[in-house]
Amino acid sequence: MPPIPSKAQTEDSATFDPDKYFEAWSKQEYQPPYDNDFRKFIIRTFGLPIRDDYGYMAQNAEVTLLTAQTYLDVGAQNNLHAWYRDAEGEQREPPNATDIAAYTDIFRPTTNTSKALTALGSNAKKDSIRVDVAKHLQSHYHPPAADAKLVVNKSKSHVNPYFDLWAWTSQNLEWGGPEERTVNVRMSHAILPVLYHHFGCVCPSYEALELIRQVSRGRTVLDIGSGNGYWTYTLRRMEPASKKEKKMEVVPIDNGMSEWRTMWVGDTVQADGTEWLREHEGGKDAVLLLVYPTVGNEFTSKMIKAYHGTTIISAGSQNTSGFTAFAKETIADWVAREMPEWERVLQIPLPSFAGKDEALFVFEKKKGGESADDTAS
Repeated sequence: MPPIPSKAQTEDSATFDPDKYFEAWSKQEYQPPYDNDFRKFIIRTFGLPIRDDYGYMAQNAEVTLLTAQTYLDVGAQNNLHAWYRDAEGEQREPPNATDIAAYTDIFRPTTNTSKALTALGSNAKKDSIRVDVAKHLQSHYHPPAADAKLVVNKSKSHVNPYFDLWAWTSQNLEWGGPEERTVNVRMSHAILPVLYHHFGCVCPSYEALELIRQVSRGRTVLDIGSGNGYWTYTLRRMEPASKKEKKMEVVPIDNGMSEWRTMWVGDTVQADGTEWLREHEGGKDAVLLLVYPTVGNEFTSKMIKAYHGTTIISAGSQNTSGFTAFAKETIADWVAREMPEWERVLQIPLPSFAGKDEALFVFEKKKGGESADDTAS
């Protein structure tokens, strides 16, 4: 396998710089492609050749920017926006722009998630997709207990280009959020490989990043399977709660098996995650972060079992689609059955791509809990 780049970069770009990208976004020099020219947006903001023909790979499919733009131009034709079906398998009328905005607003740094989830359902028309989305998200919503003292205050200054672009894709693809039958959706959209390569497989929300910062409580975060490092980069940007606190220390670790066009960090440790943990006392004093953990080769279970610390955080599927972690069950169900010494203390929805159903999970080892690996060691 080729070595992971030792500097932040975008392949075929001589101008990409993560800090400058975020700075330009904060000044609104870069904005989502409201003219729907996604291809031009990617070329301009990442400094790519005008006739770019890079092949973006994802789940055995390859697209170019031109292909992705062609699919966007086609719109809903050929069932390309068929995210919602009824019990008989018939396609449902897509949600309107207002309902889609109500869904994406849940994740904005200026809103309260709990209140936004309530409003999503209470202000919805009977038998609408919005009702079903609200019911589904509320049924999986597990905010932190009051005694955990995890409070996410609103922010007007948080910068997250991926979120803004994701919100644009939701409107463009007529996606109003996951519901009970989303688990049956097997295909997504041609623009997603492009998003994966440039930003990552799942979009972090401000709430998710802030909760990770608070949960870590000054401990190092081990981002194992860090991919192109977007989560590592955004976590490092999070502001401490006080001047006495330091910024988050995040160690990105990845085996380099997957190719990414953009790398947001230049210090990724190229290593097998389980071997790295074994060589570093199982990361006992750190937090384990698994962002969109792969299903193959028992990746998730191997990482969890090799970890000797007390906090596991995962960002991935909250349904049994098999897109992340485990093929036929959620990570929460697997932990409950296989790791009784751990408990889920938090589960909140994440911005989900069209056809996906994603959440942030936090598991803590119970006091006095001891795993089989701990005993063996």
